[in-house]
Amino acid sequence: MTKEEIYKAYALHELPTHMQEGMCRYIQRGILPGGFATAVLENNLVDAFARADATNTHAMRAWASWLYNRAPRGCWGSPKAVDEWSEQGGLAGLEAKIASAPEWTGADTWSDPKEES
Repeated sequence: MTKEEIYKAYALHELPTHMQEGMCRYIQRGILPGGFATAVLENNLVDAFARADATNTHAMRAWASWLYNRAPRGCWGSPKAVDEWSEQGGLAGLEAKIASAPEWTGADTWSDPKEES
């Protein structure tokens, strides 16, 4: 997905303006954002508030709503989920993994597209 598609599909406009680019990079490529956003993604409320600037402190309800309603499944919720999302390379890594997966051709039969060429 392009940057523009990420912004639209995941409604990044719902987040504070200065946080949108970092969240786009995280969703798209798995590039970890700063300490505040990482704490939010890891579902660490105390650390998120401790690291939040004034704008993000006021936007905590928006962050919670965005995570629950808009953020890609699997990219948030725990430190493990955040690490796995980052390690896979975000949506780009997920899309590459799906594209290279063997194609299912029937009940117990799998076909590897690379072997068919």
